[in-house]
Amino acid sequence: MLNKELIVRGAPQEYFCQVGAWDTLPTHLERRGLKNVLVVRGNASWEVAKNKFPVLSTVTSTFEVYNGGSTYAERDRLVAIMETNKMDAIIAVGGGKIADVCKAAAAVLRLPVIILPTLASTCAAYTPLSVMYDEAGAMIRYDVFASSNALLLIDPEMILDSPKELLVAGIGDTLAKWYEADVIINSLPSKSVEIEIAHIAAKMCRDNLLQFSEEALVAMDKQELNEAFVKIIETNILVGGMVGGFGDDYGRCAGAHSIHDALTMVPETHHLLHGNKVAYGILVQLVIENRWDEIEQLLPFYSKLGLPTSLYDMGLATLADETLVAVSKRATEPHETIHMMPGEITADVVLNAMKQLEDSMAMKRVTK
Repeated sequence: MLNKELIVRGAPQEYFCQVGAWDTLPTHLERRGLKNVLVVRGNASWEVAKNKFPVLSTVTSTFEVYNGGSTYAERDRLVAIMETNKMDAIIAVGGGKIADVCKAAAAVLRLPVIILPTLASTCAAYTPLSVMYDEAGAMIRYDVFASSNALLLIDPEMILDSPKELLVAGIGDTLAKWYEADVIINSLPSKSVEIEIAHIAAKMCRDNLLQFSEEALVAMDKQELNEAFVKIIETNILVGGMVGGFGDDYGRCAGAHSIHDALTMVPETHHLLHGNKVAYGILVQLVIENRWDEIEQLLPFYSKLGLPTSLYDMGLATLADETLVAVSKRATEPHETIHMMPGEITADVVLNAMKQLEDSMAMKRVTK
């Protein structure tokens, strides 16, 4: 038996991934009877996205630039705009943080959220939850919502034109789905059907990423759409979202994301991509599990993609010992998902794992 409730939030109400998917937005708005929408977008991504964003001639649309963070202050600012203008939906055009803050605003107002991703760096466009940060950039918590995202429209050509390093970070983030779900699910005395689906999806994440990532990144270099690229973006967004969607807390996060969450408290990490910190967290989690054989199998993949294997790789080798102690304590706070792993995991366990990983990777650099 499970020791806590499991609620399935398996998918958006509607999902469409195809070249030209964005062109269908006006039809979807009409089908849903939406008349007055807020379109929230970023700056850099909009320079490309605006050329693909359709003309919304049959609805009233207001465009708003978001302030760069998924914070409660930004959520409330968007809520105020929508309330003042009596809007009936919010459309997010951009990456994970835009999606998250728009989902949060829609949840407050109990209105539909429509997402047009410009990146495949997380499963944020798929999942009905938001990762919320404070104004300094430190992660606060996950807010999970009762309503699914209304519509997700993915145009692979739009993502083909996104920065390559963001897709690599998305691969790192999605790879964690397997290692985090697997360690939790394998510790359960029995598996419900929902958890079996989550486990299958998590394995599909790992298998697809290991098989197709390199070919997908070549497609980005050549700016030529291929099957491998589409598989990777759908793995990062759809399959990755299914793991937590069906497994809930038993498939969402474990050690790797707790390490990420703790690192966000360090200002020197704020420029680092979410997925890169998670990829590092995978290796720390594997050290805690004493699975050095698995680390050895992953290292060539990390090397080919440029994912970080150490604090050194992330430019954090000079972090003070007291900072590492603070990170270890933050990673093991009572609410953290690292405690979904079997056994007692203390701050000392995490600190020792980080130091062991650092020493091991340093030795590999010396012997190259």
